[in-house]
Amino acid sequence: MSNTQMLKGILDGCLLAIINEGEVYGYELAEKLETYGFQQTSEGTIYPLLIRMQKEELVTTTLKKSTAGPGRKYYSLTSKGEEELQAFIERWNQLSRSVDQILQKRGSGK
Repeated sequence: MSNTQMLKGILDGCLLAIINEGEVYGYELAEKLETYGFQQTSEGTIYPLLIRMQKEELVTTTLKKSTAGPGRKYYSLTSKGEEELQAFIERWNQLSRSVDQILQKRGSGK
């Protein structure tokens, strides 16, 4: 299984968590993901997810002037987005515990 396949299911939650830290624009999201170790996440992957999140009312956008070219679209979480982030965290924690249990069992030679 490739990193891309594994990442597909968790990228939404990661984006919501970063947006929850404060308003952010698309390219900045890609940069932040990279600082967290997501090296292969391009803007071409991120923008379609942001468009879908906007349609699902998980995020709102605000167009702001930029000192370097055209205006930038900044993303913020809605209350629905905050609820979805909390649900993602709960699902992730359960999944992480389950996978850890399997891998620990394997590591102990059982």
